[in-house]
Amino acid sequence: MHIDIDTDACIGAGQCAMSAPAVFTQDDDGFSTLLPGQEDTTDPMLREAARSCPVGAIKVSETARP
Repeated sequence: MHIDIDTDACIGAGQCAMSAPAVFTQDDDGFSTLLPGQEDTTDPMLREAARSCPVGAIKVSETARP
């Protein structure tokens, strides 16, 4: 699955990092970012992490983008 984080919408709540800590972290400013190598992960908690975002900044698609 492919993950997109809308960095303009992200408020740094950290729900994604708590839901899927193997995929997400927070940068030095507190905003969500992917851990290296997780751009097209199949982590089972990925969709839960996207649902937990209070502003809907995380989008998950079934296939990787070219």
